[in-house]
Amino acid sequence: MQQIPRAQRQLSRTADNGLKIVVVGGFGVGKTTLVRSVSEIRPLNTEETMTRAGESVDVLDGVSAKTSTTVAFDFGRISVDARTVLYLFGAPGQERFWFLWDRLFSGTLGAVVLVDTRRLADSWYAIDRLEHHGTPFVVARNDFGDAAHHTDAQVREALDLPEHIPMVTCDARDRESSKNVLITLVEHLYTLSTAARTTPTAEAAAARGSTSQ
Repeated sequence: MQQIPRAQRQLSRTADNGLKIVVVGGFGVGKTTLVRSVSEIRPLNTEETMTRAGESVDVLDGVSAKTSTTVAFDFGRISVDARTVLYLFGAPGQERFWFLWDRLFSGTLGAVVLVDTRRLADSWYAIDRLEHHGTPFVVARNDFGDAAHHTDAQVREALDLPEHIPMVTCDARDRESSKNVLITLVEHLYTLSTAARTTPTAEAAAARGSTSQ
């Protein structure tokens, strides 16, 4: 079967269920790259060339070779089946664009926090905002050749990450690796949903107690 170029892949007319996932993280961790690698269409991106005007506000430690940056968001799409479509939004990483995050989180099913183990502190704000919004998330360690120097336990401790939140290692440039990150998130969301259905709330337990008396 001849593969259809990404730019020509049209959304199915039967698609009526849209799901939203956000990819967040610090500056230069690979959010645009992940969305680009896994999207079935040519992604929309808002990358602009970095200039001297940003030298005083953008911290380039560890990413000194970076020449462009996202100034709004990245957008990609994955058709799960004939009716269900996954929309991917990559959030900008610089602090001066963080005001956009709360809007991007609106209506989000879940999130991927992409981290660079050489600059873990850059991921703290993303995790804080997701926890503030009550948005489920997984952590993906983008492999910059530094994975051997930090164990999962060390990364969890540095991020103060609970054991129930999944963490995977990925290469954001690789489609299959990026797909595995999204699959991990979906499985996590399913686990949380199942637990919520099977665990009675305090209100329900109290109601059952009052009717049995």
